[in-house]
Amino acid sequence: MKQIKLHHLEDTMQFASFLAQHIKPGTVICLEGDLGAGKTTFTQFFCRALEVDDYVTSPTFNLMNIYQGKLQDQTIDIYHFDVYRIFDADEMLEIGFDDYLNGTGICIVEWATQVMDLLPEKRIWITLTHMESGGRLLVVDGLDAEGEDACIIK
Repeated sequence: MKQIKLHHLEDTMQFASFLAQHIKPGTVICLEGDLGAGKTTFTQFFCRALEVDDYVTSPTFNLMNIYQGKLQDQTIDIYHFDVYRIFDADEMLEIGFDDYLNGTGICIVEWATQVMDLLPEKRIWITLTHMESGGRLLVVDGLDAEGEDACIIK
């Protein structure tokens, strides 16, 4: 587990870009944090680092947005979920959530604790919180899709 202080938006962008350069197809990224903590902003920077051309927004009401990006010079699907309004995990199973999680695309799940029982053990878990001094604290923990330690930040 690593803790990173994000004093400026540029810090978030740098971490998101770093992570995007070090993931593999099939990676599941779980995001947690209060409203306004930066989950969607992180996702926007992450998608930008993967050369997504579309405008990245939180899929709060439609549950999932799909973007196409580039990972290691290959086109890859990025599935961006916002499960804030999910109160029964069966709702996610009905849309084939487990197929996305076990596929070769990248899954980003905002409010991931809402569907904790459905998430794979091999995942990257990012928690964003407001710091009293300003900025955010990012805590990253987890394993990538191959079971390797994803906390490669020095």
